[in-house]
Amino acid sequence: MCFAIAPKTYLAKRLSYVMKLSVAIITQGGGVAAPVGGQIFSEILPYLEVNKEAVEGEESINQVEVPDITGKSIKEAEEILKENNLQIRMNEELEAIDKENTYIKNQIPQSGIVVNEKSAVTIEV
Repeated sequence: MCFAIAPKTYLAKRLSYVMKLSVAIITQGGGVAAPVGGQIFSEILPYLEVNKEAVEGEESINQVEVPDITGKSIKEAEEILKENNLQIRMNEELEAIDKENTYIKNQIPQSGIVVNEKSAVTIEV
């Protein structure tokens, strides 16, 4: 959630002060202070006409579910991950391995986990 605040206004300065104060309180008693901070922000932000919408030009990050690539060849896994806009990572050099005859034993993150697009899936062969 992003907020756009008019620069250098009195209210923006006050909001900055309240945010700093809230952070100080939350770091010392988060469970107690968080509801109070939430209440303060819910009253202040509408008054400042702060928009909760995404800031123009801000790129949203899509998320995808990690597919199951265990038991597949590295070549198959690369294709599956590419289709899901994910990358493959291995501790060893991938170029030095026979990708068609080397099979994946384990993957991190496991299948079914939701991650950001373009994230890497680390494999163990």
